This record gives sequence, structure tokens and C-alpha cells, in this order.
Amino acid sequence: MNETLLLVPILFSFLVIALASKEIGNFFRRLGLPLISGFLFTGIIAGPYVLKLLSVDAAEHLIFLEEVALAFIAFAAGSELNWEEVRHRLRSIGLITGGLVIITLTLGTLALLLLADFLPFMQEMNFASRLAVAILAGAILIARSPSGAIAVINELRAKGRFTQTVLGVTVIMDAVVITIFAVNSSIADALLTNVSFSPTFLLLLLAELTASVLLGLGLAWIIRLILNWELPVVKFPLFLLIGFGVFLLAEETRHYSHDYLPFEFLLEPLLICMIAGFVVTNNKKHSSHEFSDILHLNALPVYIVFFTVTGASLQLDVLASTWPIALAIFGVRVVSIFIGSFIGGAAAGEPMFHNRVRWLAFITQAGVGLGLAQTVAVTFPEWGQAFATLIISVIVLNEVIGPMLFKYVIHLVGEAHPRGTTPDFDGSRDALIFGLEDQAFALARQLASHGWNVRVASRSAAKHGIPDMADVQIIPIPDLSLETLRTLDADKAEAIITLLSDEENYRVCELAYEHFGTDRLVTRLHDRDNFERFHELGALIVDPDTAIIGLLEHFVRSPVATSLVMGMAEGQDVVDLEMENSDLHGRAIRDLFLPIDMLVLAVSRGGHTIRSHGYTRLHKGDRVTVVGSEESLEQLSLRFEEQR
Repeated sequence: MNETLLLVPILFSFLVIALASKEIGNFFRRLGLPLISGFLFTGIIAGPYVLKLLSVDAAEHLIFLEEVALAFIAFAAGSELNWEEVRHRLRSIGLITGGLVIITLTLGTLALLLLADFLPFMQEMNFASRLAVAILAGAILIARSPSGAIAVINELRAKGRFTQTVLGVTVIMDAVVITIFAVNSSIADALLTNVSFSPTFLLLLLAELTASVLLGLGLAWIIRLILNWELPVVKFPLFLLIGFGVFLLAEETRHYSHDYLPFEFLLEPLLICMIAGFVVTNNKKHSSHEFSDILHLNALPVYIVFFTVTGASLQLDVLASTWPIALAIFGVRVVSIFIGSFIGGAAAGEPMFHNRVRWLAFITQAGVGLGLAQTVAVTFPEWGQAFATLIISVIVLNEVIGPMLFKYVIHLVGEAHPRGTTPDFDGSRDALIFGLEDQAFALARQLASHGWNVRVASRSAAKHGIPDMADVQIIPIPDLSLETLRTLDADKAEAIITLLSDEENYRVCELAYEHFGTDRLVTRLHDRDNFERFHELGALIVDPDTAIIGLLEHFVRSPVATSLVMGMAEGQDVVDLEMENSDLHGRAIRDLFLPIDMLVLAVSRGGHTIRSHGYTRLHKGDRVTVVGSEESLEQLSLRFEEQR
């Protein structure tokens, strides 16, 4: 009871710190630094060595939050391993993974052994204890960051042989490192307790791994049962609860075996949760996508809690005396990654240029590595926290430097396809239509009636001549190359519409996305199998097979709203207006005193749609969707223009 009463103020204080951690993390991201660095920094500042908002005892009381978060991290690690995505390049991925594991584990272990005399918490240890610490460090140094890699790949829209291999290795590595860590934890425990290595020990180790795997399969079954429930609000809390239950089970099993059996029986909770996440995600008969979505949507608060507690737990006095060692270990890890990835890539027959630069993609570490470090701190409390402080400092270096190197190498191998810069508004609304047909002409006339400057580009016109269309500007073009798009001033167009074949449409949309950053890419789709390709470009897709049915449905359900959107309501229209007036920046919609016949439907900012209300404040660059009379819309358009 006293412990519970003591925990309440600690949790309240931590809640306030966590809220501050979220904002500081966002500030770090705006500076170009990793989000988790901000969370760690907040924990360090609030911890017992700086502001002392959390004492050492308070940080120890929050260990249960770390265990809850660790279970989540292990679930996420397992869910990121999609078998269908890696099996096509399994030979290359397997050989490169093997090279990285063997070299990093070997050199990392040797480095800790050689540096033991310079580490205060290892100086008094015998060789067996030093070896136990070294093999744990070597295992953690193997870890990568799938979330970091996926974030960079999505940001650069990277695709190609190099990217596929790197992503496959990075994702599989989490499963490998957790398994190796489970084995090394048992070996380390045996070394520290002077258990002899015998056939009995090997059988015990095999029994521990088998039990962990079976419990992981059982946990996956429980998760699938929860996913079938009709109460979505309870699913995520239950996942956290059963994940924490796995840690409690592992702890109780260890204590019970120590007290009543001639040996300690160690279950590995991270391995159990990772197997459960992998099985659920790769089982097509169940709601695997829902499980991944739940983990993704709730990741941020869990990471805030975990990394903030981790930062508060860091022993800065240990870090002050061991930072040169951290730099040395960081250097050893980089060398290990270069050697391991080169040997593995060469054995797999990968291009030699890729083998020489692939190491740049494997530096980043994050959640799993930090989780394993904190697991050591909990499992071996005598020296574990000092060990975790050293390893976390290495991981932070990897997390800060790794993403920059990854971005560089993706550009270096030519597999980056980032979005170009959106053109500034030049005062006129320009639309460029590709395709010479009746729909193109009708669309051009319709847009022109609303004040758009419209041109129709066509290769057919270059071959067969320009048809007699006095009210439509038709431009003959030789091809669909970047040079041709530049001659059309496509970089100045607010909208590009493609009415060609799917491959031709994709060619135009991809060039516009990468080189011009065009906001509105509209394409007519022929084959539904190509939907995802266009969706990745942010294109607005019109599927002729379903568009008419959808339109008819909306006329039945919402005839007035559909008539407005279709421009069929007499004297009324719906338009998107870009707010460029600096004088209106920060003004609430209610303070604009809009005409009584006008309504703001939505505000789009930074690619996200905001559900607007009277107190929504407009920012320069916002795209505002409004409905009203043509006269009122014209007045608002003039007010939104930059005042010169």
C-alpha cells in the first residue's frame, strides 16, 4: 500500500515531464535531429544529475514502464518482418546478414575485452565476468533500426536492388539480434554464476529457447483473439498489459527456478513478444494489418515514455568517465559493419560498388538496441546500469549520424526519388492536360470557365497536326521526357492531368513529382493493379469503372452537397484557395468576417487536412476549401492574395 501511495506522485511528475519531452522531441526534429534524441535529452535534464525532478529512486520505480514499452518494441520488431517482402532476395539478405552478425559480434566482443581495464564497472571483474559483459555488448552492437530505415526510404521514395537488400537485412536483423541476445544472456548468466559448460547446460539453453518460442506462439494466439473483438478501444491497452505480463512471467520463473531448482531457467521476454508479433503479422487468415496499424498509431506515446525514462536512468558520472570508450566502440562497430557487409555482399555476388558503400546504410540504431541495453540493466542490477549508460551513448551516436549517411548512400547509388519543390504561386492558375481526346477538350473548357489557364499537350498533334479547336490551346510535343515538360513550363503548373495509358501517365506524374513537386497530379486509371504506384506519388486517381457508381451513390445520399461539388448548383461553387496574404497569417476564420453565403469546408496544411471551425487560425500557404457564390469566392480570392 505504501509503495502504491509513493508511486502516485512519481507518475504524476513523470506525466508532466513526458508532455515536455514530446515538445522537446519535436523541437529536435525541426533541427534535423532524431526525435528520440529529444526524448533522451529531456530524461537526462529531468533526471537525478541535472534538474533532479526525478530522483534515482523515482527512476527505479518507473522500471515497470520500461518493461511495458520493451514489450511494445518487441511486438513492433516482429511485425516489421514481412516474409513476403524479403523472400525474393533471401540469398543476398542472408549472406549479408551473416557477415554483419559474425564480424560485429566478434570484433565487438573483443573490443569490450580489450577496453575492460578502462571501464570502472569492469576493472574488478574476473575474466569470466568480463567475457559475460563483452558478449552482451557484442550482441547489442548487431542491432539496427528498421523504423529509421523505413522512414528514410519513405522520405526519399527509394526503390531498387540496393534499397530492397538493405531494408531486408535491417528488418531481419532485429529478429536475429533478439535471438542472439537471448542465447548470450543465458551464457552470460552461466559465466557470472560459475555454471560449468556441459551437455546439461546446452540442453537447458535449448529448453529455454524452445519454451520462449512456444510461449511466443501462444501469445500470438491470444493477440489474434483480441483482434477479433468488436471493442477497438481496449485492444492496445490489452496488448501492453499482456506484454508486461510476459516480463512478469519471465521474472517469476527465474526467481522460482533459483529458489527451488538446481538451475536458473531464463525465459527471454523480448524473444517471446517478437515471435508473437511476427506470427500475427504474417498470418494472412487474421487481422494482421489491424495489429500493425495499432502498433504504428500508438508508437509515439510509448517511445516518449521509454526514451524519457531511459534518459533519466543514465548515469552521467559513468558517462563522463567512459565517453572516450564509447567513441572507440562506435569506431569498432563502423569498421565491423564495413567488413561484414562487404564480405557478405561479395559472397552473394552483389555489385562491387554496392559492396563498397553498403556499410553507410547500416549505422543507425534505435529502439531494439536501447531496449536490450535496458534489459541488461534490469537483469544484472549490480553493473547493468553503468553498462547500459555506455551502450546507450554509442547508440545515440549511431542514431544521430546513421540517418545522414543512409540518405547520402541512397542518393549515391541513384535510387532516391524525393519530391521536388512545390512551385510558388505566380498569380495565375495553370493546368496542363496530357491527352488529345474529347474528355481533355471538355475538361479544358470547364477549367477555363473558372478562370484557369489551360493547355493540352499531345504527341498525336505533333504527328497528325493540330485539330481545329479555337477555344482550346493545343501544344504538340515530341515525347514525355523531362526536357519536354520543362519546355511546357510544367514546373509552374498548379495541376497536371494525365489521360494517357497507365505507363505514360505514371511517367509524367513521376517526373512532375520528383522535379517540380506539383501538388495536384490527377490521373485516369485503366488497370486497378497500378493504383498503389500512383497513390505513392500522392496522385488523385479517377477510376472510370467506379467513378460513375460513386457519383450516383453520392447523388442519392447527398444530392445538395454533390450538386455543389459538381458545380451544378446555380450561382454556387466549391473551390480551393491558397492563403498567401501575410496580413492574414495567424487570423482565426471567425475574424475574417466572411460573407454570409460562404462556408469554409476544410483547411489543408503541410499535406494534412484540418477539420476547421471558427477558431482555426490560418497560416500563410494554407489551402482553404470554401463553398459560396461566385461573387463572394472572387472577393475572398483577392483577399487571400499577397498584398504588394
